[in-house]
Amino acid sequence: MGRGRAKAKQTKVARELKYSSPNTDFDKLQQELASGDDPFTRRSDDDEQADARWGEYSYDER
Repeated sequence: MGRGRAKAKQTKVARELKYSSPNTDFDKLQQELASGDDPFTRRSDDDEQADARWGEYSYDER
């Protein structure tokens, strides 16, 4: 019992997300796309240190 109120809240939030129009900064978006930097391919020194530290637990060597 009590699921009705939670479901109503979820429905309300979903409806707001579906029908709302977010404020998009197209100038900033254009700058990000024009820069050519891919934030998902950048690696930091911390990533390389973590790879070295946890490399011994790799399952690729089976």
